[in-house]
Amino acid sequence: MKVGLIGRRGSGKTTIFNMLTGLEAQVGGYPGGDKAEIHLGVIKVPDQRIDRLAEIFQPKKTTYAEIRFTDFPANQGKDDLKASSDLLSQMREVEAIALVLRDFDAQADPLKELNDLLAEMTFADLVVVENRLGRLKKEQGKEQELPLLERCRKALENEEGLRNLSLNPDEESLLAGFGFLSRKPLLALFNTSDERAGQPPLPAYEEELRRRGIQSLALAGKVEMEIAQLNEADRDAFLKEIGIEEPARARFIRASYQLLDLISFLTTGKDEVRAWTIKRGTTARKAAGKIHSDIERGFIRAEVVPYEEFIALGSEAKCREAGKLRLEGKDYVVRDGDIIHFRFNV
Repeated sequence: MKVGLIGRRGSGKTTIFNMLTGLEAQVGGYPGGDKAEIHLGVIKVPDQRIDRLAEIFQPKKTTYAEIRFTDFPANQGKDDLKASSDLLSQMREVEAIALVLRDFDAQADPLKELNDLLAEMTFADLVVVENRLGRLKKEQGKEQELPLLERCRKALENEEGLRNLSLNPDEESLLAGFGFLSRKPLLALFNTSDERAGQPPLPAYEEELRRRGIQSLALAGKVEMEIAQLNEADRDAFLKEIGIEEPARARFIRASYQLLDLISFLTTGKDEVRAWTIKRGTTARKAAGKIHSDIERGFIRAEVVPYEEFIALGSEAKCREAGKLRLEGKDYVVRDGDIIHFRFNV
């Protein structure tokens, strides 16, 4: 999963990045004044199921799902987005966007920041659509794009963005390559004061975001970054002392999975125990392709046992004896926690 962090200068965006990744990227501006710098970081998604299966199989390798973060340089308005095509290209590669909004002082207006950032993404997409429409007038054989892009242009000109545009599967495929920013899943991250650590966004913010169909999460970036840098024993004690039930990183991971509607299926063996992240509703054959395209192409059957049943019985052999290990076809819809072995032939 690739998540991009975007926000105004002074929003605490890089502080949030450091808190989530455990890195120490420079905060409070960039060296050399206006020089833009992109920070990259990766975290492994904790999964007690993988921990337990690793204890059972004692594999050579244990692999958790990952979230890859890109902390994009702060922008100052539409001119910044227009000026940096390279930066925009990298923004279009992420799967979801987290907009970091300043909510830690009395002068903050996070909903205005949200509106401004959404407007900038809408403007950037409009430029892409208008450029593509201009080229289509000179090309042959791609007339099916015209009515769809005209719909997109109309929505963008009305400052509606493309996130709520209703599309059929063929239209989804046509738009997929554009990487439109205003169509990506969006999480509004309110960077709150230390005093509000662990609390949800203010009710007025939540009400407005619900009305607009945007998910939200509140994090106290500064204090929670400091907490994240403590050792585990001290961290748990400090969280309990200030009344935070769950670390910020865990809350963010859960919100991200909900935002993208993701689940994990599991593979096991002496070589590796691994979590594979897929969209909810993915079929067995498509899930096999997550491992390797050859497995998807040569798919025969999937041997499936739910994690809970495997743990209850203790081994694959006992699951087979009890009839809990099922053979499923290519159209089986994978469930969260399924332990799967794919049969294939290429």
